Amino acid sequence: MPRRPRPTTLALAGVLAALALAGCSSPSGTAAGTTSAVAVTTSAAAGPTTGSPTPTPDPTPTTARPTPSHTPKPTPKPTPTTVPAGSHRYVFPLRCSGVSYGHSHHDYPATDMFAPVGCPIVSPVDGVVDEVSTVDRWSSSTNLGADRGGLSFSIIGVDGVRYYGSHLSVLNASIRPGVHVTAGESIGKVGRSGDARGGPSHMHFGISWPTAHGEWWVRRGELYPWPYLDAWRAGTMRSPASAVRALHAKVGDHGCTVDC
Repeated sequence: MPRRPRPTTLALAGVLAALALAGCSSPSGTAAGTTSAVAVTTSAAAGPTTGSPTPTPDPTPTTARPTPSHTPKPTPKPTPTTVPAGSHRYVFPLRCSGVSYGHSHHDYPATDMFAPVGCPIVSPVDGVVDEVSTVDRWSSSTNLGADRGGLSFSIIGVDGVRYYGSHLSVLNASIRPGVHVTAGESIGKVGRSGDARGGPSHMHFGISWPTAHGEWWVRRGELYPWPYLDAWRAGTMRSPASAVRALHAKVGDHGCTVDC
């Protein structure tokens, strides 16, 4: 009796036949399968398809740095360099150490300001030079009142007061009648000219109202200067203008009556 083939053998033969038919139906044979495999491999290596975009990660939040606020410093107010309106600037007329003076004077109101020879003299106020004496003409034999001051000057201040200084050792060449000067401007130097010759060096300082030139007995002094010198030395702007006007209204213009 002939032997029947086993079912397993028959099944295997059918699979092989099917594979043979499939290979014959493709012109390129195995090459087609290889291309497909490569395509699949390439596709897999290329990553996700267009339909599935790679999500963009959220940006890391940053904290903005605050802009530092700049508060401008207030502009300082300028220090006033002028005195208030209606008043005048005054300065102590001697610029050296060791200056002394008293509260009295012989015969008429004035102040002798004692200081070393060469002590700088400055204008006590803004004003205009009135009279000057550039030559020491004093002689003990004549003792003329007009010559007693030696080298001297007078200034009519912007306050309307006349200021007189005498017995200088030097009078600056720039100090001449009509010249404008400012408070603190150099005038000359302390000395012993005139009837101070042979005595202690000092500047005779007088305060009066303006007069015609040559009225030396008024020019030498009508009002005591020391209260104003004390104030100016301390930096206080004390003016003699009102006192001079009051005194002039009281006594009026006059000739020489003492120590003439």
